[in-house]
Amino acid sequence: MEAILPATTKRQSSLMPMFIIGSLFFVFGFVTWLNGSLIPFLKIACELNHMEAYMVTMAFYIAYTVMALPMAYVLKRTGYKNGMMLGLLVMAVGSLIFIPAANERTYSIFLFGLFMLGTGLTILQTAANPYVVLCGPKETAAVRISIMGLLNKGAGVVAPIIFTAYILSDMGQFDEAKLALLAEAERALQLNELAQRLTSPYMIMAATLVVLAIFIKFSPLPAINTAAEEAQTDGKENASILAYPQLILGVVALFLYVGAEVIAGDTIGLFGQELGVENFGELTSYTMGFMVLAYIIGMITIPRFITQEKALLVSAILGLVLTALIMITPTDSASIWPTIVFWQETSYLPDVVLFVAVLGFANALVWPAIWPMALNGLGKHIETGSALLIMGISGGALLPFAYGALTEATGNSQSSYLVMFPCYLFIAFYALKGHKIRNW
Repeated sequence: MEAILPATTKRQSSLMPMFIIGSLFFVFGFVTWLNGSLIPFLKIACELNHMEAYMVTMAFYIAYTVMALPMAYVLKRTGYKNGMMLGLLVMAVGSLIFIPAANERTYSIFLFGLFMLGTGLTILQTAANPYVVLCGPKETAAVRISIMGLLNKGAGVVAPIIFTAYILSDMGQFDEAKLALLAEAERALQLNELAQRLTSPYMIMAATLVVLAIFIKFSPLPAINTAAEEAQTDGKENASILAYPQLILGVVALFLYVGAEVIAGDTIGLFGQELGVENFGELTSYTMGFMVLAYIIGMITIPRFITQEKALLVSAILGLVLTALIMITPTDSASIWPTIVFWQETSYLPDVVLFVAVLGFANALVWPAIWPMALNGLGKHIETGSALLIMGISGGALLPFAYGALTEATGNSQSSYLVMFPCYLFIAFYALKGHKIRNW
C-alpha cells in the first residue's frame, strides 16, 4: 500500500517527492530532445527522404494522442507511484527495441521503438504533472511546475551534446554524397556500421530506466489523496469528464500553446539561415535560454507578486505583441542584438529573429499556469483530465505543419508566423475567463 500524503504535512514532506519527480522530468527532456539529433542520423543510416525522416517526430508524438486515455485508465488501477514505475519500464522496452532495429537497419522497427518510448512518456507525464500540482498548495503549483520545466529544458541542452559526442562524431565518412559513390555492398556495410552506433547507448538507456523504475518502486514517494479535490466538485462527482469546461478549454489552450512553442523553437534556425545568420544552427538554444530565464522569474514572482492567472495573461499578451513585431519588422533591421551584446563587435542577429527567440520567454509560463487551472475541481476525474491535457501535446506535431503549409503557399516564412496569433488570443481568453467557467 502506498502512503497517503495528508494535507497537513504536504508542505513539510514535499521536498523528497519533488526531488524524485524532478528526476523524471529530466528523463522526459532527455528522451524527447534526443529526437532532434536522431532525425539526421536515421536519415543517413536508413537512407530516408525528408518526409520519411520526420516520421521520427510523428511516431513519437502520436503516442501521446493514441495512448493518453488508455494510460489514464491504467493509472487509475495502479496509482501514481506504480504508474510512474510502469512508464519507466515501458520506456526501457522501447529503448531495447532500438537494438534489433539497429542490427537490421530497419526504419519501421525504429519507429515502433519511438512509439513505445512515447507511450512510456505518456504514462509518466499523465502521472507526474498532476502529482506536481497536487503535492503542495495550489497557489504555488505553477512554481513547482516551473522547477520541473527547468530540469526538462536542462536535459534538452545535455541530450544533443551527449548524442553528438558519442554517436555523431567522425561522421565525415558517412557523407551522403560520398556514400552514393560506393558500390551497393560497400555502402550497406558502412551504413550497418553506422546504425550499430545506437546499440550501446540505448542499451545503457534501458538499464538506466530499469534502475530508476526500481528506485521509484522503493522510494518514499507518497500517494496523493484526491479526497480534497473530490470535495470541490460541487456535486458533480459522477459527471462526465466533458462536463468540466475549465478542463476542455484548458486542453485546447495547451494544444495551441505547444504548437506555438514548437514553431518558435524549431523554425528559428531555418528562418535565421534565410536571413543570412551564420550561426543559425545555434538559434534554437536562444529560444531555450529565454524559456529558462522566464522559468526562473516565474519561480521568484509566483504567487508572491503575481497570480498564476495574471502570469498566463501576461504571457499571452507578450506572445501577441511579439507575433505582431515578427510580422512587421523589416528583415534587414538588426539594431537590438548589438546593443544587448555590445562587447561582440561582429555579432549579427536580425531583430525579427530575436523576436522569435523571445517567444521562448512568452511561452515558458503557459504550461505551468494551465495545468493547475484545468485540473481544479476535477476530483475523481483528475487522471482522465490529465490524460486529455497530455493529448494536447499533439499541437506540437500539427501546428508546425500549418506554418510550413502557409510558408509553401505564400513563399514568405516571416508572414507565416501569423498562425500563432489565434493561439495566443485563445490563451488570453482562457486566462481571463475560460478557466473560471464551470457550466457550458
